[in-house]
Amino acid sequence: VQLQASGGGLVQAGGSLRLSCAASGSGFTLDDYSIGWFRQAPGKEREFVAGIRWSGGNTYYTDSVKGRFTISKENAKKTVYLQMNNLNSEDTAVYYCAAQSGLIATTVSRRDLYSYWGRGTQVTVSS
Repeated sequence: VQLQASGGGLVQAGGSLRLSCAASGSGFTLDDYSIGWFRQAPGKEREFVAGIRWSGGNTYYTDSVKGRFTISKENAKKTVYLQMNNLNSEDTAVYYCAAQSGLIATTVSRRDLYSYWGRGTQVTVSS
């Protein structure tokens, strides 16, 4: 599984960005996978932001982004989106998408369980 993240940039506080994560490769079906968005700010550990289970579309969020971020998927394009609204300086980080099969609701946020990672995309929020 190859993942390509895009959509980062510089935005003012209160603004919005939409990140995309496109999956590609052969020999797998996304039906078995969860896609997660993680972020890593300078000097901090990589943390879970949001996740979606491809089959069923269940979504999960860390508390700090609930009500501001929305994760969604587009089956035909094998793409997951992260719509980020009302951004603030604490959202500044490199954002990564990751994929893993076999996750359940209680494990979708666990960074250590993901095998496939895309290259990060920088999100910078200016105050």
